[in-house]
Amino acid sequence: MVFLTAKMMQRTALFVTVGGLVTSLITTFLPHWKTMNSDLNEVENWFSGLWHTCLYTEEVGIQCKAYDSIMGLPLDLQISRVLMSVSIGTGASAVLAAFPGLEGVEMCMEPPGVKRRLLIFSGVLSWVSGLTTLAPVSVVAYTTVVDFWDEGFPDVMPRWEYGEAMFSGWFGGLALVIGGTLFFVAVCMGDYDRQTSSVPNSPQVKQKTQHYLKTEVL
Repeated sequence: MVFLTAKMMQRTALFVTVGGLVTSLITTFLPHWKTMNSDLNEVENWFSGLWHTCLYTEEVGIQCKAYDSIMGLPLDLQISRVLMSVSIGTGASAVLAAFPGLEGVEMCMEPPGVKRRLLIFSGVLSWVSGLTTLAPVSVVAYTTVVDFWDEGFPDVMPRWEYGEAMFSGWFGGLALVIGGTLFFVAVCMGDYDRQTSSVPNSPQVKQKTQHYLKTEVL
């Protein structure tokens, strides 16, 4: 395929990684990790995130309040805070490391192989960032399901359910993992192109030569 080149794959990987990073960043600060509304009072909706809780009413609108104490938070939220912070840091490092490693960017040209190592390093960081996004979202989702189906709570008592941020977190984590995988694919494609170009009698080189000769004749 004409458009499936190592250079194009590198830029696709960077684009997907940036998209996953932005989505994970937004997910970290959204208060919609969990939602709760009561059948007894349908005009009130509660939202819970990693950093604050919010209450929405039709009369006042939305009001948010930060948690009073970190140590008073549930264990899953404490772990999620740490992991999401690690995810943002590693994702941003992956983007910063990948940019000078792209073909066509006049940076890190010497010594040979630096761009290749930067892309591999970016792929590893993207994987770490994606996994540290998927892990806390999945843990909070698991605890939400367990609490929702806990038979010890009365039926009339409102319970927490999934919020929109849970799904955006899964999407962002998967995008970061896919972006890291595409970096590895781009490195393999670059290695293959260098191997074929170093062999004069390879079919790929012959095909390129024949195409060049036809172009000159035309």
